[in-house]
Amino acid sequence: MSENVTISEKESSVPHNKWQQFLWWLATAEEDLIKTCVIDRNRYAIVGMTVLGTWLFATLTWTYFFSTVTGSWIAAVLLGIFMGGIILTIDRALIKGISRNNKNKFIPVLFRIALALTIGLFMAQPALLYLFDKEIKVQVSIDNEKRKREKRASQDTVYAAVKKELLNQKAGIETQLRTRYQEVSIARDRFISETDGTGGSGKIGLKDIAQAKQREYLQLDADYRSLENQFKPQLASIDSSLLVIENNIQKEQTNFEALLNNGFITRIEALNNLVSNNTAVAIRYYLLVALLMLIELMPVIAKILLPNGSYDEKVRLREELETTLTQNNHKRELALKEQFNQTAFEQDGQFVQQFFEASASERKEKMKEQINVWKKENNQSLNDTWTDLKRDMMMKQEE
Repeated sequence: MSENVTISEKESSVPHNKWQQFLWWLATAEEDLIKTCVIDRNRYAIVGMTVLGTWLFATLTWTYFFSTVTGSWIAAVLLGIFMGGIILTIDRALIKGISRNNKNKFIPVLFRIALALTIGLFMAQPALLYLFDKEIKVQVSIDNEKRKREKRASQDTVYAAVKKELLNQKAGIETQLRTRYQEVSIARDRFISETDGTGGSGKIGLKDIAQAKQREYLQLDADYRSLENQFKPQLASIDSSLLVIENNIQKEQTNFEALLNNGFITRIEALNNLVSNNTAVAIRYYLLVALLMLIELMPVIAKILLPNGSYDEKVRLREELETTLTQNNHKRELALKEQFNQTAFEQDGQFVQQFFEASASERKEKMKEQINVWKKENNQSLNDTWTDLKRDMMMKQEE
């Protein structure tokens, strides 16, 4: 009985487990065909391993990405698994589209590589954020401090014109008060010098000249105090306005600082600044980008580089077989429908012919009866008789 076993049955009898079937599924191989191809089993298992690696990598990177934008690790893991499944679907579609018929066609392969590069470049960003986590945190702190200074400078620019006008008003008032106070101080010094004998008169005590200078000093002092009281409300209003402006600036600054975060975009910007300012980091950054993008390109590269085998030939022949069978079945079904319609037409025509032949004698009898009635009744014209005959016995055309 062993001599009667065919070659295909011997090949299909080679043991394979669920793990191999899973790898074949990842590689988009048809199990019924691949299990009879001894050499291609291992090839498509390798392709399946590359797809599995890309799938796991995508799931991890997307999970880390969502952990930076959401506070729940459960949500991040679920979203990471979801996006990893999408990447898996895209990768399977890419490698399924690369067959022996289009492997040497430049445009389809270039399109698939461009799509894989786009996905890989984006997927590399979360991985790089994880690898440079400590350095990025330092750079984020530096960037946030720079943003605070820029925000404060922009606020000062917004309120600069109003503050300048208020400060100029305050400076003008203080200048007037300072000038008046200097006049009072000079008058006081003159009065004192006259009373202690160091003045121009040389007399000690409150004499006539000293009294005159005392009156001058008191008058200037009273004028100064009056002017000071007059300017006090205005100075208080200016100080209040300046305080309101400063409070507004501080409030806006506080609100702005509350918006500063350590999110994904902030970390990406910090990574870019870190790369642009540090040559050592830049070299390793680009090397890691290239490596991580190769991880995404692995399934496409593996499918392109691996040679064609018996499985590809079986797929081509099976597609030709199914196409031919579909076309032949369509032709047969069309022929059957046409034969059915033709047969139905012929039998319906015979039935119509028999109907008219069977009813011909009865129609003649009906006509004779109608004519006899016309003969017996004098009140009915021939036209009326013809109308009745036409209504009761003539056939209508089919519509």
